[in-house]
Amino acid sequence: QVQLVESGGGLVQAGGSLRLSCGASGRTFSTYAMGWFRQAPGKEREFVAAISWTVGTTIYADSVKGRFTISRDNAKKTVFLQMNSLKPEDTAVYYCAVELRSRGLGSARSLYDYWGQGTQVTVSS
Repeated sequence: QVQLVESGGGLVQAGGSLRLSCGASGRTFSTYAMGWFRQAPGKEREFVAAISWTVGTTIYADSVKGRFTISRDNAKKTVFLQMNSLKPEDTAVYYCAVELRSRGLGSARSLYDYWGQGTQVTVSS
């Protein structure tokens, strides 16, 4: 079992920044990658960014490229999402997820084995 706990969400004005954190505990020794997804009201959960745990390779959704940065602290088993130039359309619940077995670094929800409870991000116009 793996437990993921997100933090750092909140209310911010358009153009502002937030930094999300996600700490992992439990059976994390085989972690291949971690990712961030988001879900707005009435919409499907969508991919935001992911990072491979050992090498640090990153991938991003086109909608956040150049504005969001994913990073990790291997020693603390924590992944971060730095969000800059936030827009109202970024408003959503943000979830982190972990891929335990190497099936490739990707955006599909099916790649990820465990999910956090989510943290709300609200961007006002």
